[in-house]
Amino acid sequence: MGKLFSRVGKLGAAAKAAAGKTAATGKSAAAAAPTPSPNPMTNILIADIALRGGGRLLRHAVERGVLGVKYSPEKAQNIVKGRSMAQTLIGTAIARVATRSVPGAIIVGGGLLAKALYDRRKDAQAAKAEGEAAVARQASRAAE
Repeated sequence: MGKLFSRVGKLGAAAKAAAGKTAATGKSAAAAAPTPSPNPMTNILIADIALRGGGRLLRHAVERGVLGVKYSPEKAQNIVKGRSMAQTLIGTAIARVATRSVPGAIIVGGGLLAKALYDRRKDAQAAKAEGEAAVARQASRAAE
């Protein structure tokens, strides 16, 4: 049993050393890579725009993917595009509250759970019809 622990310890030490070498190689390669601009503030701005743009593209792709399960790809795209400015701002505000603190996440998660339970308690056909009507209105806004 002692030999087994000794071997495991040696393997762990070897893995840690290899990981340290890999991390050092990655850091030195990143330090040697040229930046887009010699001005660090310009580089920060470029990174910010790239991250926000990429995040937006990813968010839209995920939304279309989730909606694409039930709707055609064209209708899913129209639903995502047809979101009003108020819906966008409210969604952004709620996401920020949920991601900035644990109490915020609990409050937002609790609210979403309450809404889901409320929708389930209502007549299923009425809740489905209400949601379908809202989706149709939102999709029609994008088509205009």
